[in-house]
Amino acid sequence: MVESRSGVDAASAQSQDKPVFELFTSRGFESWLKSYKSSIVLTTYQVGKIFFLGLKPDGKLWVFNRDIGRCLGLAVAGADLWVTAATQILRFRDAMAEEERKPSDGPDALYVPQLAYFTGDLDAHDVAVDGAGNVLFVNTRFNCLATVSPTHSFRALWKPPFISRLAAEDRCHLNGVALIEGKPRYVTCVSQSDVFDGWRDHRDDGGIVVDVESGEIVCSGLSMPHSPRWHDGRLWLLNSGTGELGHVDLETRSFKPVSFCPGYLRGLDFIDRKYALVGLSKPRENRTFSGLALDAALKNRNITARCGLYVIDTTTGDIAHSVTIEGVVSELYEIAVIPRVRQPSMIGPNSEEQKRTVSVE
Repeated sequence: MVESRSGVDAASAQSQDKPVFELFTSRGFESWLKSYKSSIVLTTYQVGKIFFLGLKPDGKLWVFNRDIGRCLGLAVAGADLWVTAATQILRFRDAMAEEERKPSDGPDALYVPQLAYFTGDLDAHDVAVDGAGNVLFVNTRFNCLATVSPTHSFRALWKPPFISRLAAEDRCHLNGVALIEGKPRYVTCVSQSDVFDGWRDHRDDGGIVVDVESGEIVCSGLSMPHSPRWHDGRLWLLNSGTGELGHVDLETRSFKPVSFCPGYLRGLDFIDRKYALVGLSKPRENRTFSGLALDAALKNRNITARCGLYVIDTTTGDIAHSVTIEGVVSELYEIAVIPRVRQPSMIGPNSEEQKRTVSVE
């Protein structure tokens, strides 16, 4: 097992009076990550941070974090990294992307804050970039898919047919979007409710997947589904309330579990055709996360909930690798792979470093 502790970044030491952050990887995780020449980025709105996992030149784990605020969704689009914050949609740009020769002894990507859209509190969840390069996001508070606006808080693009009007009421808890060929195609909702906060009464089996093009419900009976993703010809998602990764059979309109993970699942991405990266959180003891089938599943397996990420072989459902997080961080929201980057870093949007970082076009 490899242990890494992180305060401001991987090299910072923590004093004894500060909360501890501990990260443990399974044996062989670093070698596996190195073989794909990639790194991983994840968000935790619980502590308002974005984390990068990569490799140092000596092959050991690199852990780097920056304060973002209440960050949830993120999307990697070329040299850009989009993040949803409490009241903003942020775009970071890799300032080293155009360098012909990357350094061999330090970070090979530096994400610099470049653009911010001030949206107000929309409880924005998933964010994505479409085929035309436009950013879109899940506006959970207003139950719709939206995009940014130069003159308003947002511009609505689509809402489920069962939502009667745009209202700041989080009626169905629309939380995830999957794109196919650069267009939004499927979304996940915790319920089909059209009243204020109504989704909370249907957490056990009210979850649905909606086809954006037709407005039809293509899968129902889910428990708090999240993170729909189209990969290798299949619609994958996380059935968070049962702790299962699986895919939707669009012919039978049913969910096919592939693997159980001991945690409340949010955040899904893929490396190669074979591996899924899944985020796990420890369920909070409140009316949102308690009383779900996940509780019984953990008890029956004699295991406690974990926080971290699992690398899952989608052909077998086996757990190939894991990253376990302990201490101050107990919840994650999103995970994304950064291809062709070994050791990513970032300048925070409110940091002193930003004042001294200037580039000329």
